[in-house]
Amino acid sequence: MPGGETERSLFGEILDWMLAPLLFVWPLSIAFTHYFANNVANFPYDQSLREHVAAIARQVKLVNGKPLLTLSASARALLRADETDSVYFHVLTGDGHLLAGDKELPVVTPDPLENAIPGDIYLRDMDFKGQDLRVAYTYLAEMDMPKARWVLVEVAETTEKRSQLANKIVASVILPQFIIIPLAVMLVWFGLSRGLRPLTRLRKTIETREPDDLSPIATRRVPEELEPLVEAFNEMLERMKRSVEAQQRFVADAAHQMRTPLTGLKTQAQFAMRETDPEALRHALKQIALGVDRAGRLVNQLLTLARTEGGALAEQRHQPLDLALLVRETVEDWVMLAIEKGIDLGYEADAECMIVGNPFLLSELTKNLIDNALRYTPADGHVTCRVLKRPPSIILEVEDDGIGISEEHAEMVFERFFRVDDATTEGSGLGLAIVQEIAVQHDTHASLRPNPRGQGAIARVPFGFWQAAPLPPPPPDDFSELYRQSPPIGT
Repeated sequence: MPGGETERSLFGEILDWMLAPLLFVWPLSIAFTHYFANNVANFPYDQSLREHVAAIARQVKLVNGKPLLTLSASARALLRADETDSVYFHVLTGDGHLLAGDKELPVVTPDPLENAIPGDIYLRDMDFKGQDLRVAYTYLAEMDMPKARWVLVEVAETTEKRSQLANKIVASVILPQFIIIPLAVMLVWFGLSRGLRPLTRLRKTIETREPDDLSPIATRRVPEELEPLVEAFNEMLERMKRSVEAQQRFVADAAHQMRTPLTGLKTQAQFAMRETDPEALRHALKQIALGVDRAGRLVNQLLTLARTEGGALAEQRHQPLDLALLVRETVEDWVMLAIEKGIDLGYEADAECMIVGNPFLLSELTKNLIDNALRYTPADGHVTCRVLKRPPSIILEVEDDGIGISEEHAEMVFERFFRVDDATTEGSGLGLAIVQEIAVQHDTHASLRPNPRGQGAIARVPFGFWQAAPLPPPPPDDFSELYRQSPPIGT
């Protein structure tokens, strides 16, 4: 809709959800890479520091608890021979006396003597004159020598080589990512384009269909993830197809059935316009009124049938109801018409005939059955409505002693506009068609058979019996009940 809020494309949504985590993870990857690169870079240089400390320690001799250092000038020069980093060392006695090395190099702080083991080499980091130093140190002592007399050997160097090596490691890992990540984005873009191609194909299939084509879409080449969508769309097409067919039938039926009464009304009106005799004019107007009543009834039946077939009424919620009570109320509405025709309209029912259904549709079904029976029953006849409880079924019967029906016509009467004797009774042939359609909406079928008790016919519609689930027993409401259910103390 122009100017309105529109949804983003599925392609862009998936692409965002795939690339956004990548952009978030990339800085974390750089941080972890830098951390592990420092660890990797420290390892060889720490090993070199340990070797320097061990080499100096081998030059220290303890004689009767006194340290003697024999470190040649060439050894000192070799120790400091580093073009990149500055190297410092010193050898201190327990009382802080410098045997050799750099006086300004700080000693180990805090004092680790409590946990130190002579001969083991330890590592630490420190700041010296604004420079980061990596320090390796060890203690030398004889057996049973007090800790206050231990000799400390320390070697320290700046961390420039380490930083350079760590940076090279980070660069060797990060720089290829500047090529890999754009390539990955391109591959993701290409993969999504290929993966979403079935959606494009489905869209084109729907766009190229004819406006009146309501046939289902084939699922042969549809991906598994799209099958539920296509099946739901096919179900919607099937409902639309039924609705369109019902509308088309309604239009055709209305055009066919309304043509005759409208022609009759026009003829009667033309006759009345030419008539001068008051009695003949009154008779013509009476015929017009009867024609209007017939046309109105026909229109109502057509509308009811169209709404029932189209599903507008069927989609209303079904609910538990007492069919006996509903039929009784419907019979009461037809008593006066039965009296006018001289027909005995009776009602018989069992108790608690509960079913699940649509009250309005079931009332229409009963109304049409009674109307059909009254139309085909002569004066002084009998029509009886029954609701019989025959678990697992509830049976609705409408019995009459009218003209009856043959076995040949028993199934045909439920077709639209079919009438057994068009000449002697009024009607449109839609009443029983409406009954059958409503019965189908309630998962059953109506039948009309010759009356086994004699003349006439019996219409029968069975429904499934409904029974509410039993309620759980209530909890005990007094202490006597609790006491009755509990065993006595001591048993």
